Amino acid sequence: MALRRVGAVTLTALAVVLAPTSTVVASAQEPVPPESAGTQLVDEDPEFLELHIDNVTPSTVTTTSDPIVTVTGSVKNIGDRTVRDVSVRLQRAPAVASSEGLRTSLTLDQSRYDTVGMFDTVAGRLDEGQSKQFTLSLPLRSDTDLSLDITEPGVYPLMVNVNGTPEYGGAARLDDARFLLPVFGVPGSPAVPPDISSPVAVTMMWPLADRPRLAAGVAGSVTEPVRLVDDDLATSLNDGGRLDELLGAAEFATRESVDRDHTLRDSLCLAVDPDLLITVENMTRGYLVVDDPSDPTGSAHEGAGKEAASAWLERARTLAATMCTTSVPFAQADLSAITEVGNADLTATAVDAPADIVDNVLGVTSLRNFVWSDAGVLDDATAQMLRGDDATTALVAANSVDTTTPRDSAHVIEATPPPAAPVPANGETTTPAATETPAATGSVDALLFDPSVGTALAAMGTTPQTPSYTPQRARYDLSDDSQTARLQDALGAVSWSALEPEAARAAGVPRSLMVVPPQLWTAGADDAKTLLSTVSSLMRSGLATPRPLPALLGRQPGSPEVASLDYPDQAAEDSVPAHIRDAAATQMPRIEALNAALVDDPQAPLTPERFTAPLREDLVRSMSLAHRRDDERRSAEEASDTRADEVAETMDDMFGAVTVVSPGGVYTLASEQSPLLLVARNDLPVGITVRLQVDAPSGMTITDIGPTTLPPRGSRTLTVPTEANDSRKLVVNFSLTTADGQQLGEPTSVTVRSNAYGQALAILTACAGALLLFLAGRRLWHRFRGQPDPADEGYERS
Repeated sequence: MALRRVGAVTLTALAVVLAPTSTVVASAQEPVPPESAGTQLVDEDPEFLELHIDNVTPSTVTTTSDPIVTVTGSVKNIGDRTVRDVSVRLQRAPAVASSEGLRTSLTLDQSRYDTVGMFDTVAGRLDEGQSKQFTLSLPLRSDTDLSLDITEPGVYPLMVNVNGTPEYGGAARLDDARFLLPVFGVPGSPAVPPDISSPVAVTMMWPLADRPRLAAGVAGSVTEPVRLVDDDLATSLNDGGRLDELLGAAEFATRESVDRDHTLRDSLCLAVDPDLLITVENMTRGYLVVDDPSDPTGSAHEGAGKEAASAWLERARTLAATMCTTSVPFAQADLSAITEVGNADLTATAVDAPADIVDNVLGVTSLRNFVWSDAGVLDDATAQMLRGDDATTALVAANSVDTTTPRDSAHVIEATPPPAAPVPANGETTTPAATETPAATGSVDALLFDPSVGTALAAMGTTPQTPSYTPQRARYDLSDDSQTARLQDALGAVSWSALEPEAARAAGVPRSLMVVPPQLWTAGADDAKTLLSTVSSLMRSGLATPRPLPALLGRQPGSPEVASLDYPDQAAEDSVPAHIRDAAATQMPRIEALNAALVDDPQAPLTPERFTAPLREDLVRSMSLAHRRDDERRSAEEASDTRADEVAETMDDMFGAVTVVSPGGVYTLASEQSPLLLVARNDLPVGITVRLQVDAPSGMTITDIGPTTLPPRGSRTLTVPTEANDSRKLVVNFSLTTADGQQLGEPTSVTVRSNAYGQALAILTACAGALLLFLAGRRLWHRFRGQPDPADEGYERS
């Protein structure tokens, strides 16, 4: 396969003379000469061979290790034709001289790897699909024999180069594999030890996180088990699973028999995702796995991870009790998206609540006023959002903060003095209710880590990723490298600042090291143990000292300068899309309105907060950055869309579950002031307070009955005072709303008929009364005058 990381479109391949050898012999040679007549250009398409590194021994060289570097791997024919005379050799580039070189040295042209060995034949013929193992061994240094010529400690880029002759073509370099080799000391006689006069202070984050697993759109319950979208978390928690191995590696490395002086333990800090803890704790009580993630309330089967969850959680509690523990934002939420939505409850769920969740589940007191964004960068608005009354420390990549001098921390927002208390006017007393909520006055400080080290750590494991803060010049296709090669790169990156004190001092780089893997880290047991062992070796050899994370919080940065934030374009590209943010902004007010309307009954086990919290958390989960920077990005985006849609559908169902029941037919009032009787129904498992909204015609007056409480999963008859002044059939529209006017259910139309006669009856009654008074008055008038009433003519007294 052609070199993928070189910027050129085509790759210059070397024409080589293949010497038949049975063992690998190496020699230091002059830099590769320019193209000659025998040199061919091998385009990236087609590809012929694929080189894979399986093992590097020793992975880290010390003064007591084997003085010979051995690389094992395989070469596979992935092309459409036979390749003949397949051979490999080992090459070395100069030691890495800068932090940036930890990544860029792996993309250099092969001619920069100018210390080379002779080729060793792997196979005379390699047919399509065929694979062949190889082993290369080369001394670090030798006065008499050929070697890699490594005479001083440092971090060295190595390359395995494979040549071959494809059918219908000439001899060419068909692929290579590159990796870093950290050399703590050079073995031999005499041995060359490292410079330990200026040890680097090491702080290491150890993340325990997973992608969101709880089924979306399912409200809280005290009787129903939780539902998961799959049972992959059970596998991860069980023996040999990812989370089991990450926890086990930390347990092993910090046990008393291994870390007797607690130097590694002091440098470590567990960083735990509260969403993972919520999920695992619920799994310990039994859970269901849905058959279709897009139908969270549909058919489901019992999960298999109850016992594994209980065991893992107990181990996590034991480990957390012995070392620094902090939380990460809920579900590795995109803090820029949370900030843009601008909802206080959503922000509290993502940023403020995680520490309390970690404390409650693990039984510890985790760090406060410390924020580690999954993106590794902050924008200005997010920094303002994080600001509180106390100093807040944010862990970010060094290249995302624009400082004039290199340092390990910087002011982002300065602390400001609290505002003066308001002075009462005219002797009046100013009450707290009369004053506005004061603005936050604390500082926001950036704790910086090396982006090259973070990038190398993110590339470890089964699902490598490239962080948003990685510069464009250091980005390349990680799938081209084997897991072993990527582990070597991480070991070299972690070791570099300790092995190059002069280079670090010359560049002004502080003598400190923040080891910051990605929050969702797919490093396996072997990789994790090797990394911890390497950091431990740095401390035991005097190259490093532990620097506990709590000691770094709230301290004053080395410079009073206020640095500006440099939010990379890649972070915006990797961020949560606008339609997910819009969905959260739309649904949060509905969740808040419903939560405020629900009745908090002290006697009921299901509270409004417990009922609605999972939906608010689901909106945060929909803004998770988990897997948005690796090969699983598409599935992560689909899961995010599904989660947002399910929350919206559930909220529609909840609002529709509270409604006025249509009586059907025509409702007849016995009189013009007879009350109207309606039935309001609540299908939610929590009581709710509602208001009846009425749209009545002009011939009817209906009195507001005020707030009404409906029982859980029950109904209540509403007696509505009504005055009808019209005997015609009138249509009245009723609906239920929350206190702030959010409509519940569908409006109901009621046809009402009254037995009142209305205005005609009043006129007739008035006319009849007037006529009666007239006739009675006329009779009395005639009687007083002694005259017979004309109405009595023809009437004879008996």
